[in-house]
Amino acid sequence: MLYPSIDKLTEKVESKYTLVTIASKRARQLRENSPVQVEKPQSKKFVGLALEELIADQVIYEYTDVRK
Repeated sequence: MLYPSIDKLTEKVESKYTLVTIASKRARQLRENSPVQVEKPQSKKFVGLALEELIADQVIYEYTDVRK
């Protein structure tokens, strides 16, 4: 079973598209030597680390509606 689960992750964000966008941007930051925000991460890959940070509420994002 994958950690964190997709069900728990989609509870944190509005859509799967938003989840992918947030995770990819944070993974890019981690790849560029940004410090990891969780203690004892289970994943060694950048996307996994980004998802772990998101589930631990360590990633802050702002949702703006561009349809206005």
